[in-house]
Amino acid sequence: MTSLLRLVRGDLTFGAARTFTSEMSAPLPPFEEIVATHGPTVLRVCRAVLGPIDAEDAWSETFLSALRAYPTLRLGSNVEAWLVTIAHRKAIDQTRARARRPLPVEPLPERPAPSEEHRWDGDLLAAMQALPFKQRVAVTYHYVAGMPYADVAALIGGSQDAARRAAADGIATLRKTYRKGGPR
Repeated sequence: MTSLLRLVRGDLTFGAARTFTSEMSAPLPPFEEIVATHGPTVLRVCRAVLGPIDAEDAWSETFLSALRAYPTLRLGSNVEAWLVTIAHRKAIDQTRARARRPLPVEPLPERPAPSEEHRWDGDLLAAMQALPFKQRVAVTYHYVAGMPYADVAALIGGSQDAARRAAADGIATLRKTYRKGGPR
């Protein structure tokens, strides 16, 4: 960033300016590398927000959207935060779509059980799904994805203090509702 400031002020030498511009025009890593690096984090976020059944669809939609937008991504961008932002929007889309679906009048057959690879602790998943949406995503983005509260606030809307409060309230509710004792 100091190179940029020096370039703007006009006191950057020709060689340093060439180095600065070559850094800014460096090619983006291959998209496959991005998927391999950040795919598990995005899938964990999708599972925590939507549950194991809808998570894979949201994950796929996230990376399809990211693939379309990847060539226009600004250099130096935080790719993980960018992907979590896309996943957040896809989760909202899935939640809205689920709310628009008609309610069945006859009992439906049971949903397929998640595979062994995607099996979660059912009690924890139920406790997470019972949280209000903002608390659930604040807990997911901060504790599962490891994002700082400033990024969480930018994703869910509101201030950093509001994001911290939502995550704290969510954790407090989980501590009260998640089963006591036994393995976690």
